[in-house]
Amino acid sequence: ICFLLFAVLYIVSYFIITRYKRKADEQEDEDAIVNRISLFLSTFTLAVSAGAVLLLPFSIISNEILLSFPQNYYIQWLNGSLIHGLWNLASLFSNLCLFVLMPFAFFFLESEGFAGLKKGIRARILETLVMLILLALLILGIVWVASALIDNDAASMESLYDLWEFYLPYLYSCISLMGCLLLLLCTPVGLSRMFTVMGQLLVKPTILEDLDEQMYIITLEEEAIQRKLNGISSTVEYQTAELERELAKVKSKKTNLERRKKASAWERNLVYPAVMILLLIETSISVLLVALNILYLLVDETAMPKGSGGPGIGNASLSTFGFVGAALEIILIFYLMVSSVVGFYSLRFFENFTPRKDDTTMTKIIGNCVSILVLSSALPVMSRTLGITRFDLLGDFGRFNWLGNFYIVLSYNLLFAIMTTLCLVRKFTSAVREELLKALGLDKLHLSNNPRDSETKPSANGHQKTL
Repeated sequence: ICFLLFAVLYIVSYFIITRYKRKADEQEDEDAIVNRISLFLSTFTLAVSAGAVLLLPFSIISNEILLSFPQNYYIQWLNGSLIHGLWNLASLFSNLCLFVLMPFAFFFLESEGFAGLKKGIRARILETLVMLILLALLILGIVWVASALIDNDAASMESLYDLWEFYLPYLYSCISLMGCLLLLLCTPVGLSRMFTVMGQLLVKPTILEDLDEQMYIITLEEEAIQRKLNGISSTVEYQTAELERELAKVKSKKTNLERRKKASAWERNLVYPAVMILLLIETSISVLLVALNILYLLVDETAMPKGSGGPGIGNASLSTFGFVGAALEIILIFYLMVSSVVGFYSLRFFENFTPRKDDTTMTKIIGNCVSILVLSSALPVMSRTLGITRFDLLGDFGRFNWLGNFYIVLSYNLLFAIMTTLCLVRKFTSAVREELLKALGLDKLHLSNNPRDSETKPSANGHQKTL
């Protein structure tokens, strides 16, 4: 069962990566073999990330199914042993990908072989292994020094020499904390950004708009730019490139207008408001659950993510509303993951990290796979820490040292609630704030952060207005 699940995830991950990977030459040279090996390792890592995302939803729905059909013959394969095994495998493969496979893929891709040795795959593998050993020594040294500085006692110093039982769990605990902090930064941004993304994917209602007039204006602009391009000689490269960029923007606007014009009334006036209301409800429920979890943390010790072991798989429902509550928890978990990915690529530091279809280098694919692995491995921990679900973390996910610290968990919940609220308030009040600045005549002071305010836009009557 584990193999079948992973095989499906691997096939889906392979198609996703090949969709974005830059198309290389078909010749069978040394670089092509290295790229293919790195591609397989990246696909394995992305499949492990997908498995880590599905851990909590699969466990929650399995618990509800076992409660509803306890004696059903056809679901005897679904039991606590399988659930625990999946959690342990996800933890093991996450460590393997993060500490071995992805560093190997990166160094193998960048290696050329040591000077003086015969060039080839063996020389590149040798250089990669040497780099991995040096990196492992460096990381282990950093962890040893950090552990000695934090816990400088005899028991802690003795445990530092135990590689398997202390080093790797401690290191993975630190990385999980970093992943949860990254999720704390990305998810509130993504929750507010989701409204913009869905607004770009869906057709907005045409309220007080004349699409025919806008199509006429945009067609005139396209014809004017095309005439300028035809009149400029090919020697003026800068002007030609600038006009081609403007023409591409105008064509994109024209395509969007044509799509809005062809959309049905149901799609324009019903789907868009319904999706926006649904996003607002999901975000509000997430913030409400976090606020309730803060109250639970203040009055009940068992609300800590590193609390009691719980009743076990299939013995009791972990949701107050039964199957409906479990379905809501699963929807919120997926919504938080999608929002975190959207927020990750919306941050200025990671904007250039966004993969592009058929134009993403193998190095950038490796970086994206590592980032998504860190986010997906921290998702179950964040969901349990924020109180989105009461399902206890199984396997090594529940053994992180910082999960037992009350102040870290409480601060994490408070920061998430405050940051999400601020992002949503800023999102929904930005338009009102800009209109107030215009009404007061303060728009020329550039107090708004919206870069679109400085652009020249066509108005409804065809005249140009410079804001």
